[in-house]
Amino acid sequence: MVFVFSMSLADAQVSKDGWAIGFGAVSPRLFSDVSAENLDIGGQVVLQKNLSERTIVRSSLDYLKFTAKPTAFTNTTLKVGISVMYNLFPCEIISPYVGGGASGLVYDLTRPSDASIKAQSYYGEISADFFLGTLVNFSEDWFVQAELGEHTISSDKFDGQKGTSGGLFGGMLDSYTSISLGLLYYFDPGTRSTICDEATGLSSEKEKLIDYAKIEEIVRQYASTPANVDYGKIEDIVKRNSTGGLLRERVITSERGAGSGSANWVLVGVNFEFNKSALSPESYPILVNAVQVLLVNPDIKVEIQGHTDNIGSESFNTKLSKQRAETVKRFLVAKGVSASRLSTVGVGSSIPVADNKTAEGRSLNRRIEFKVLGK
Repeated sequence: MVFVFSMSLADAQVSKDGWAIGFGAVSPRLFSDVSAENLDIGGQVVLQKNLSERTIVRSSLDYLKFTAKPTAFTNTTLKVGISVMYNLFPCEIISPYVGGGASGLVYDLTRPSDASIKAQSYYGEISADFFLGTLVNFSEDWFVQAELGEHTISSDKFDGQKGTSGGLFGGMLDSYTSISLGLLYYFDPGTRSTICDEATGLSSEKEKLIDYAKIEEIVRQYASTPANVDYGKIEDIVKRNSTGGLLRERVITSERGAGSGSANWVLVGVNFEFNKSALSPESYPILVNAVQVLLVNPDIKVEIQGHTDNIGSESFNTKLSKQRAETVKRFLVAKGVSASRLSTVGVGSSIPVADNKTAEGRSLNRRIEFKVLGK
């Protein structure tokens, strides 16, 4: 049956009450008395409404065509349906869902193989629809969706034959399966949810747990020249006085940075839970400061770079650093920075600024940087 697209290679903003429209291709296959079929392709248009972050109601209009071998039988169907979807993991990049609903059918049979079935148009029959799909977010309000459906018809003439073969649930009623692929666009995102903030550690409760003593300790430790720190590398990636003194706050960047060629800003003190992308409480004031800097400089675009130490495999560190960069982006967007100004990248442990053999060095290498991309 229906297939609408939803995908997340970007940071999906989960909607609580948004509206979306989608379109896609559907390949249906009869699951009844017909022994062989051609490969048929139809189309679908959908309109859907979020009732919550997980529950969605959608209406759909399908155009389907069924052809059988070796006969010249055809079934051309117009289908109008309504269904409910439940999103299992709305905050994940790949988000599976399940759903079900019902549809009204209008279909036209040509050359049915059973002489007792008339070649004519039929109205008023319905189908029970069940489906399993996956949503992938690839842009702020655009999604890709793949879906597998099973549809049981309220008659035994839909396939042009009467017989004993039913659908997946048995019986004599005809049925068909469908594979669909399409795109979904939120033309009205509605209210942005904070459910993903809770899942990744951006919760208001955590923000209340800010340990300012720890922040002061972090800044003092960073400024005290830990052993084996290559400040030449730090100076290459920090530009303290760019964009009108943006980085003069010690909490935002290194006191040592006065590089002339780079426009990367190190957010000292933005830390995460061990092996996770959830922010630690002391990170919030640094990020709030970064938000203020970005809001007063609306023309600046930033690439958020996640960095790790060298503990663990490079593939794990690259994935973790990307997730941490996305967490920071979600925080900035939640505080009012336009998502179109922000991009994310995870570089793992490939660009250290300190010696990974020491605890101090590893702590400096676990960092978030802002790369200014220009105006």
